[in-house]
Amino acid sequence: MEVLYLLIPIALVLVLIIGIAFFWAIRSGQYEDMEGPAHRILMDDDDPLIPGNEDRARERTSEDGERNEDHKP
Repeated sequence: MEVLYLLIPIALVLVLIIGIAFFWAIRSGQYEDMEGPAHRILMDDDDPLIPGNEDRARERTSEDGERNEDHKP
């Protein structure tokens, strides 16, 4: 029974710390955009940002330019 005098204040301090951390996360914008990361993973626009893909991005743009030049009247 005497252990409750120790456990109850420890539990209250933990609840206070977790509450402060939760409200800080809300105020700092951690939960603002919940769907953005889920959609961002499906987009291929970030290929040039991956190391080693800079050359691939240049090849794509040069191929697109060559294709457009072939179809000009």
